[in-house]
Amino acid sequence: MAFAFDISSLRARAEAAISIARQVGQEAAVFRAEALPEMLGIENKGPQDFVTIADRRAELAIRSTLLEEFPHDSFMGEEGGGQDGAGAGDGGTWVVDPIDGTTNFIRGFRHWGVSIAFVAGDRILIGVIYDAAQDRVFHAIRGQGAFKEGKPIAAAKTSDPSHAIAILGHSRRTDFEDYLAVSRKLYERGIDYRRMGAAAIGLVRVAEGISDLYYERHLSAWDMLAGMIIAAEAGAAVSMPPLEKLLRHGGPVMASSPGLADEFAFLLEIEDFSAAAS
Repeated sequence: MAFAFDISSLRARAEAAISIARQVGQEAAVFRAEALPEMLGIENKGPQDFVTIADRRAELAIRSTLLEEFPHDSFMGEEGGGQDGAGAGDGGTWVVDPIDGTTNFIRGFRHWGVSIAFVAGDRILIGVIYDAAQDRVFHAIRGQGAFKEGKPIAAAKTSDPSHAIAILGHSRRTDFEDYLAVSRKLYERGIDYRRMGAAAIGLVRVAEGISDLYYERHLSAWDMLAGMIIAAEAGAAVSMPPLEKLLRHGGPVMASSPGLADEFAFLLEIEDFSAAAS
């Protein structure tokens, strides 16, 4: 079923998401700076997969704020088990990772963020990400461009692979040998690469032109959707499976500088990108 939202309703949602993302992000940063390790309330969900009391508090604050202001919307959050916490509703759905990069957050690396997307029908309509490393908020509304603290951003114009930087993501849900194979192919093309441990932040680095690629073989929807629309609205070339599939099962994502599309074409051959991000 398709949902229609006028630009004023989308702007209202984006403004609310920007405000709450900044609030919970800054509060989480202060909490982490002041907390002793035993205060973090760390729970282990699997190998190198953690949740803290800050994740749970942040998700509750985001959910309460957005559904109070937009009661007909639905909510899907990572720490709620990825379940739709508000029922089908008459609006779209908020898809939220309260702290993307929890392992970084726990250990004191500043590469983590708050990721909030709003989707309806088969489209991502809004993306908002608080970037802890810069204490800045990125956002995009479909068809309206991408912004960092309200100022337009754009993907890099890099065309020479020897000048390019890629960011790769990896988790234990996928084969490490595949990750090594991709790293080798990038190396052979003269492309330098990094691994940051937070997909949302990797994607906004592509959007603001710092990196020329973000690629990961499998992400959950809450990790990627906000970053993907921000990157797309910034002019990056983006690919991912259909939204319905991502919401149910997750999947691969790629966002890159458009001038290097040929260099990264081998990734399209590896993955089942049956539909471009839209």
